[in-house]
Amino acid sequence: MRFVASADWQLGMTAHFLDDQARPRFHQARLEAVRRIGQVAEQHEASFVVVCGDVFETNQLDRAIVAQVFEELRAFTMPVVLVPGNHDPLDAASIYDSPAFADKRPGHVHVLRDSDPFEVVPGAQVVGAPWFSKRPEEDLVARACAPLEPAPPQVVRVIAGHGAVSTLNPDRESLATIDVSSLRDVLDSGRAHVAVLGDRHGTYQVCPRVWYPGTPEVTARREVDPGNVLVVDVDPATGTTAAEKVRVGNWSFLEIEERLDSAADVDLLGQRLMALPDKDRTALWLSLSGTLTLTAKARLDAVVDEARDLFARVDYWQRHTDLAVVPDGHDFADLRLGGFAEAALDELRQQATGDGEGAQTAQDALGLLYRFAGAGR
Repeated sequence: MRFVASADWQLGMTAHFLDDQARPRFHQARLEAVRRIGQVAEQHEASFVVVCGDVFETNQLDRAIVAQVFEELRAFTMPVVLVPGNHDPLDAASIYDSPAFADKRPGHVHVLRDSDPFEVVPGAQVVGAPWFSKRPEEDLVARACAPLEPAPPQVVRVIAGHGAVSTLNPDRESLATIDVSSLRDVLDSGRAHVAVLGDRHGTYQVCPRVWYPGTPEVTARREVDPGNVLVVDVDPATGTTAAEKVRVGNWSFLEIEERLDSAADVDLLGQRLMALPDKDRTALWLSLSGTLTLTAKARLDAVVDEARDLFARVDYWQRHTDLAVVPDGHDFADLRLGGFAEAALDELRQQATGDGEGAQTAQDALGLLYRFAGAGR
């Protein structure tokens, strides 16, 4: 039995970190990723698709977003199973109970509202662990598995859950943490063959037969290996399970780390940025260190401004940026200042070489003066 596992579509996410021009492209890319999941499933002759939580960013979404999602899902040629997660739980305001969803849902799209084994196709069952609130007070996967008997002969049983596992969750005391040892017991005892989970946005194998497929399109810069789905093969006779990672995402969130100590270093950074592909689908966070003259810093500002015209986002990651600007004797040599203006410039130079917030303010003032002076020459 072959199926496609995905999770964390988070359709309708605000993407507040992008500007007004890039945000619609990002939203459209997430819908296109759903389309590619259907194409991957068809190309690999998968029997069904399961989405392990957070299909939607929130329960409060415009009905147009739901309509757009259904437009993509109608093209799927196999059943699609949705498991509510922490972003879209089955609470009183559930999007799955809204008229926009309930009245327009394609017949081959199924929402798991309990943990009874659901026969998605003959020979395959999905046991879901849906969320009913944003803060469950127990391991929902363990609760879903507790009543399970061994899977019927020649029937593949898939556990589909959502949440952080005990081997990865930094909050080991969280009541909702998925206990990996108990989940492995379920698999080892034949009550299920494989478990796929949502919540971690990068593709990751927790242990044999337990995977996070990850989000199909990147959502944050710290995610490790997002943008994939898993094509999972299970042989119920032998218990053999294999998963193939398939890329479906088109966006990239990159962190660029560079040390800059000269104008030549700045030019190399500019060349590196311009060599990156798919700029309109790439967001950059720059982590820069080093010491630059005002001339080199002005060149860096020009490089960053040019990149911002092309990329979906370019910004400094302030917490990881330690770039000092120290004016040298050549930066303002052509201005021929005298009197008060020269004294003010000397004071700014002295402040710029110090420490603290005043130094940064002086560096910014000198940089602005240099750019204005350069524009007037």
